[in-house]
Amino acid sequence: MSVSIPCASIPGAPATAIRRHPANPILTASQIPYPATLIFNAGVIKHQGRYVMVFRNDYGREGDTHFDGTNLGIATSVDGIRWEANPQPWLKIEDKEIRRVYDPRLTVIDGRVYMCFAMDTNHGVRGGIAVTEDFDKFDILSLSTPDNRNMVLFPEKIGGKYVRLERPFTVYSRGRDRFDIWSGSSPDLRYWGDHHLVLGVEHVPFANDKLGPAAPPVRTKKGWLCTFHAVDRDDTRGKHGWEPAWKKRYTAGLMLLDLNEPHKVIGLCRQPLLAPEDAAYERDGGFRNNVIFPGGMILEDSGEVKIYYGAADTVECLATGHVDDLVALCEPFAGL
Repeated sequence: MSVSIPCASIPGAPATAIRRHPANPILTASQIPYPATLIFNAGVIKHQGRYVMVFRNDYGREGDTHFDGTNLGIATSVDGIRWEANPQPWLKIEDKEIRRVYDPRLTVIDGRVYMCFAMDTNHGVRGGIAVTEDFDKFDILSLSTPDNRNMVLFPEKIGGKYVRLERPFTVYSRGRDRFDIWSGSSPDLRYWGDHHLVLGVEHVPFANDKLGPAAPPVRTKKGWLCTFHAVDRDDTRGKHGWEPAWKKRYTAGLMLLDLNEPHKVIGLCRQPLLAPEDAAYERDGGFRNNVIFPGGMILEDSGEVKIYYGAADTVECLATGHVDDLVALCEPFAGL
C-alpha cells in the first residue's frame, strides 16, 4: 500500500546550497527549428571546449497526450546557459520493433562520448549504451533485457571495470512501482554483471514509490557525487498536467558513493536537493506538473556544479551550487 506524503512535509535542500538559474527554462520547444512540443530530460557534457546537450523531444499537439513521435535533438553552448539547437533532429529510430528512444545520458570516458538511453520496444523497456566519435553517428554497444532503464555510466573505470547505475523494473519482487537503484560492472561495456543494490526506496525519507539514477556521477575528493530522482505518490492528487490525473511528484535527490566501491552509499541528503515548489515552470502548465528530473551534471574547475534537469516533462532547466556545499549535504549513511 502506498503511503501519502503531503507536499508541505518535504522541504527542499537549504537555499544556499542549490540555486535555480535566473534564465530558466534554458531550452524550450520555441527554440527548436523543427516540430517540437516537449523538450526535457537531456544529457549534457562539456566536450572539446563546448557544452553539448542531447535532449528528448516529444512532438505533437499542445495539450494532447497522444504524440506524433519522439526524437533526440542536439544543442550546443559556449557557456552552458544559452543554447543553439541543430537545424534537424539528430536521432529518430525507424524499426517495427522499436517504438521510441528517449532520456539520453552522456558521459565522456577517455575522450569518447558514451550515451545511455531508454528504448521502448514491443516486448518491454530496454536500456542501452552507445558510443560516438563525432556526434554524427552512434554505435550501439549493448542493450539490456526488459525491463531496465535510467542507466548512467561512471566517467572512468573503477577497479579495472566500467561501472553503471541502473533501475530495473522489479514488479513481482517489490510490487508495482517499488523500484530501486542498482549497479553493475563490465570489462568492455558490452557484457554486464556483478550487480549490487545501491539504494532502496525505503532508505529515502522523501520517496514512497520509486527511485532511479539521474545524472552521471562526478568524482569529488569525498566520493562520487550522484543525483537521483525520487518519486512520492499521493492518491489524493488530482489533475496536474495534460492527463486526467497525475498522482506522482518527482524530486531530485543527492547521495555520495564510495570512490573504490561505488555500490556503497556513504552519504545521503535527507531532503530533496530540488523539489517542485517555487518555480512556475516546474509546477504549472506542463505536460506532467510537479516533476524535476536531472539528466546532466558538470563539475567546473571553479568548483561550481551545473545540474541540468527536465521540469514538468516540458522544458530543460539549470541549477547550480558549489561542490563542497553539495557534498556537505550528504549525511553519513550506515549502508544497506
